[in-house]
This record gives sequence, structure tokens and C-alpha cells, in this order.
Amino acid sequence: MTKILKHIIKNTDAKLVSGTLDIEIKGISFDSRKTEKGDLFVAVKGVQTDGHQFIENAVNQGAVAVLAEDIEAVNFSGTILKSNDTSKTLASVASEFYDRPSENIKLIGIVGTNGKTTTATILYRLFFNLGYKVGLISTVKNYINETETEAHYTTPDALTFNKLLKEMTNAGCDYCFAEISSHAIHQNRTAGLRFAGGVFTNITHDHLDYHKTFAEYLKVKKQFFDNLPENAFALVNIDDKNGRIMLQNTKAEKQTYALKNFADFKGKILELHLDGTLMSINDIEFWSLLTGTFNAYNITAVYATAVLLKKNREKILQVISALNSVKGRFETVKIKEITAIIDYAHTPDALDNVLKTINEIKNTNQNLITVVGTGGNRDKTKRPVMARIALAGSDKVILTSDNPRDEDPELILEDMLAGINENEKSGLVKIIDRKEAIKVASILAQKGDIILIAGKGHEDYQIIKGKKYHFDDKEIIENILNKL
Repeated sequence: MTKILKHIIKNTDAKLVSGTLDIEIKGISFDSRKTEKGDLFVAVKGVQTDGHQFIENAVNQGAVAVLAEDIEAVNFSGTILKSNDTSKTLASVASEFYDRPSENIKLIGIVGTNGKTTTATILYRLFFNLGYKVGLISTVKNYINETETEAHYTTPDALTFNKLLKEMTNAGCDYCFAEISSHAIHQNRTAGLRFAGGVFTNITHDHLDYHKTFAEYLKVKKQFFDNLPENAFALVNIDDKNGRIMLQNTKAEKQTYALKNFADFKGKILELHLDGTLMSINDIEFWSLLTGTFNAYNITAVYATAVLLKKNREKILQVISALNSVKGRFETVKIKEITAIIDYAHTPDALDNVLKTINEIKNTNQNLITVVGTGGNRDKTKRPVMARIALAGSDKVILTSDNPRDEDPELILEDMLAGINENEKSGLVKIIDRKEAIKVASILAQKGDIILIAGKGHEDYQIIKGKKYHFDDKEIIENILNKL
């Protein structure tokens, strides 16, 4: 695939500084290590590195044109372009280079702190089972129909996003359901994409290491809905007090869902069980294999989205009733009369929701043992909060490592313990080694008890001192319980 440079920058603020716009571009890159001969290299100022520092490397790799904000940093005899915001311009040129793929597929973005992965994945499964060709962009995996590709981020960079959409349109996909993170919105990864709809799940305490304040975090989420076109829909959870804020300035069709408040799509839980939920939406009863109040919200959002995309209501519910849980999202393992639940809950609200769900379902003679930690190099303010929530909702808590990354796991656990007073610490055990923590939880558990292993969910690795090691919570708990 090749494009003439002047054609792919036509909808941007990029201005020619030197060279010519009438050159062929064979590809686009913003990582000099991946730059190839014939590429346009876009120098982007990232969170950790500045692409301007690697312009020379990109040129040596074969870049024929350079797009930069600081042209003083460019020592190049070829074509040089200047933009006021290269991250935004990258998104636009990526879209043009791949023939504006978001205009040839119905792209639905799922926005929120919790529930994005489950909602997007269930939508993908639903539409696939309804007979459509469909794509998924998510934290766990990306899919083009049945073809699976690795997902490295919740929302990929603009270049990868457009490339995936182009591959989906080439494969004949009618729909794409994509998780949209606050980082992606703030970093312009979704700029230049045309969305047919947006779904807001909720917003709670998270990513304040990046956004600094909750107000800024909220503002970034809202920005996605502000940018939706008139012919799109904006579907929001109005049981979340910030749901209506998402609708304040959107031009899209406004739609609501809820379990508590009156809404266009009103869900209701009738019965909760460990193996599923009897619920209704707009007074139509059905059974779901997913359980928990949080999943009732996700299912209601999925149903509403499908209806807004003009699908048959009866068929929607028939398919939803047969769909299993998403990997690492309230995923249950039952061995020797002990139930283990693996869940990605890594925010205070998500952990609270999972614990409340288990406590609603379990019998009074069943104990709940929770294994939980918090990630390193991430928002430190949630650490003591999560420890308090774990202790309040469990019979026994084992604090352990999550992904310590570059931090000392001992210090991370000390931050968590800061939320617990001395009298309460009798209900806590601190075991840094996560495998050992899971083993101790298994030994403590009696027949009928429940073990919650929170924080990592689908992840099959741990990051310790910059290295990634294989580590799968589900795999480990299964091996331990089978050996006991």
C-alpha cells in the first residue's frame, strides 16, 4: 500500500517546511525501531519518551518524510512537515492512509472505568452468534471474525487501531466493538475515527496517577461523547451520577440504561446465583450465565446497544442467555467443593462490587477468603482503600503482590496496610509471593468456602523489576486445589 503524502495530510494542520508533498509514502511510523524504507515518521511527545529524540534513527532506517512539532530538532534533507499536535495529526494521517476504515464499519466505543471488557466482548460474541462478521478491540484479545491477535493495550495506538479496522473491513466485518480507555482519548488515539455509537458504563476512582484529579479524568471521558456525530447514539448508565454529564454536550442520540432509576432500558435482578442470574430488561425475563449486579449492568448495556443497532429483541435475549463469562471476569473454578473466583477487579469500586455480589449469593456458613494486591507504578491513593474494602467484605484477607513492576512489593503492601488500624489487622495475612498467597488461601479454605483471587483476571503474567514472568491465577489455583 502506498499513498501520496499530500493526500494523507489534507485534513490536518501539517505544513510543509522543506521538500515536496508529491512523494510516495509506503507506511507510517512513530517508533524509530519499527520505521521502514519509504515511511513517514511522526515524532510524538509521549508520556515517557519524546519521538523528536529519535528522528535521526528513523531517517537512518529509511524514513522519506518527517512530521514534527519542534522542527529545530530535525536535521534532514528530505521532506519535513510541522504540526502543532503530532499525536492528533498521527491519528488523521493513519485514518487517511488506511482509507478511513471507520467510515466503512459500524464502530461502537465502550467507555468507563469498569465493565468495558465484558461489555465489548459480550457484544462481539452476540453479534457473531447473530450471524454477522464482527471485530473486537479489547484488553484481553483483538478479533477479526474468528482470527485472534494479541492485545498489548486496552486501546491500541492510532496507527494500529486504523490498521485493525482496515483489516476488519477487508474481511467484510459489519461491526467493531472497541474498549476506549481514558489514556487513548487523552492521547488522541481515537481522533479521526467515526463512531456509530458510544456506551458509558461507569466512572470510579482509577488512573489518577495519570490524570492527577478525578475532575480531569471525568472531563476526558466526557470528551469522547462530546465528539460523537449526530447520527450516532450515546448510551449511558444513569445509575452512575456522572452518566448524565456524558450527555450534556453530545450531538448524538441520547439513550439511558439503569437497574435502579427510570431509564430507556431498565434492567432488574430477580435471582442471583453463583452460576448465573435471572433478570429482566423492560419487563422481559431471561436467564444469563453471568452473575453479579455488575454483570446485570453489562448485560443491560449489551441488550440496549443491540436494540439501538436495530437487532431483533427476542433473538438478542436468546443468544445472551447462552453466553458464558469473559476470561478473568468473575470466572469460577470449583474443585473438591471449594469455589475459586478469578476476577480482574483492580479498582476500589470493582473490588467492592465483586465482594458484594459474592456476599449476596453465599450462605452464612460459607467463608470468603480474598487474595488481593495492587499494581506498582500506578495510582497509590487507591491502595489503602482497596485493603479496607477487602477486609470489610471478607472473612479472611491475604494481601499479596499484583504486578509490582519497578516498585518494592513490600512497600506496596505497606501502603495498603496504612488503611487498616491495629485492631483490624487480625483478619489479615501478608504474603508477598502471589503463588504462596494463593496456596495459603487454598489450605485455609474448608469445603463449601469461596476464594476470591482479585486484581489480575485474564493476565497470564507478572511484571517484576521490568521483567515479565508467566503467571496465571486460574492455572495456579486449579493446580493447587487438585493437589490438596
